[in-house]
Amino acid sequence: MKYLNFLTPLTFALGLAAAGAASAQTLTVGVRGGPESMDPHFSALGSHAEAAKHIFDTLVWSGTDLQIEPGLATSWSPIDDDTWEFKLREGVKFHDGSDFDAEDVKFSIERIPVVTGPTTTAIYVRRVAGVDIIDPYTLHIHTDGQAATLPNDFIRLFIVSSEAAADYSTPETASEGFNSGAATIGTGPYKYVSWEPKGDLVLERNDDYWRGTGAWETVIRKEIPNDSSRLAALKAGQVDVINYVSSVDYLALERDANVDAIKGDSVYIMNLQLDQREKTPMVRAIDGSELAENPFRDLKVRQAIDYAIDRETMVEVVLEGLGKPANQMMPAGFFGSSEAIPMPEYDPAKAKALLADAGYPDGFEVDLYCTADRLPGDGAICQGLGQMLTQVGIKTNVNAISKTVYFPAQARLDYSMFMNGWGTLTGEASYTLGGLAHSNNPDVKLGAYNRIEYLNKDVDTLLQDGAKMMDADQRRATYEEAMEKVMADKAYISLVQLQTVWGAKAGMLEFAPRFDEDTLAFFIKPAE
Repeated sequence: MKYLNFLTPLTFALGLAAAGAASAQTLTVGVRGGPESMDPHFSALGSHAEAAKHIFDTLVWSGTDLQIEPGLATSWSPIDDDTWEFKLREGVKFHDGSDFDAEDVKFSIERIPVVTGPTTTAIYVRRVAGVDIIDPYTLHIHTDGQAATLPNDFIRLFIVSSEAAADYSTPETASEGFNSGAATIGTGPYKYVSWEPKGDLVLERNDDYWRGTGAWETVIRKEIPNDSSRLAALKAGQVDVINYVSSVDYLALERDANVDAIKGDSVYIMNLQLDQREKTPMVRAIDGSELAENPFRDLKVRQAIDYAIDRETMVEVVLEGLGKPANQMMPAGFFGSSEAIPMPEYDPAKAKALLADAGYPDGFEVDLYCTADRLPGDGAICQGLGQMLTQVGIKTNVNAISKTVYFPAQARLDYSMFMNGWGTLTGEASYTLGGLAHSNNPDVKLGAYNRIEYLNKDVDTLLQDGAKMMDADQRRATYEEAMEKVMADKAYISLVQLQTVWGAKAGMLEFAPRFDEDTLAFFIKPAE
């Protein structure tokens, strides 16, 4: 096996000059998860956005290392306390030949809150109070107070055609219009051909793409949720590249000279989340009887759970080395992560003592939920976590289920204890902490993903203040303080930072692994 180890993202010279020789080629990609619909505004899940990026452009682009760059907007700047001016790229065409302009941006911003699904995309436009079109390529975006991180939020602001989507922008009509292709008109590198839910997404090259011409005439993205089946498809020549090679399969690839493995650090952190409501539905005494109160509201119980988790074993055994122990909800070095937070200690004896101290000497029983088909190792991490908690007296029934069932139930607050990955896709803590750790407060448009009713008033104040700070150093210090408080509360317990492995036919492809784990056909080229 040719082993390519990119522990930090590297930038290949993408060499679009090579595209001409490959113009007739088809790239077939096997992916673990695909879109939930073809409407880019429906879901905030990474697999959904990854597919959308092939067809639609975003206003602001997130590079390989998640630093923001010009996209359909060429520049942006605040012009007063609650107004940003965005200059748009001229000469861009939609796939139907119509011109892209400010009307499409305004339309897309206003459309998102109307058509978003349960994994809401409204978080990306939550600070927008209004949009004024100054001229066809200039917008003034008004915010609800100072919004220092607005450009970061716009990396997931997918721009749809205001003409093509005009009749498909209600909850009743959106899926019909986009899934049929009638409204699936973007400015991106590939044009929509067809999509089968849970099956193939077929795309053809946009030869007039403003970034240049991609290397592949046709791109087929095959959704193959089973890890072994996806690898088998690669080995059988049915696909050219796959994402999310499992840790077990990754080790086996060392004996396969026909496959290249490309490894990179991921932005995703696996977090255990503990419900803070007075009454919680899926916790009970060991004998099955009802508990007088929710044990997760007791800090000692949450600390006991943290002590029960052996992160080193989780990485080395469960993930076969494809990860790193995590001590907070963002990777080290990201804007708002704190160096003052220590790595949690594994001490099962201390965990048992804390449980007894909290009034649970015999422990209790809980149902733990997680996805089994979203991120690499999610089901395995969940199983390992269940065993570790059971060993200290918290009998844990693990339910690793499909993301299509898991996320709607999570949004309904059905769970008491659950685990899933979260990626700081904007590169800044405002996204992670603002979505998860602020109390769910529609008035300030924060806490949209806080599904455990976590509340720390000091954290709320810090996050609201930080969102208004235009000085980057001041904002960073404020988010670091908020992160330290959140992690000390242990309602969110960070477990591991994932690493991701792609598999490709040996010697066939060149591409740079991205922190957000996206597999984007435009940035893959034939090996020279």
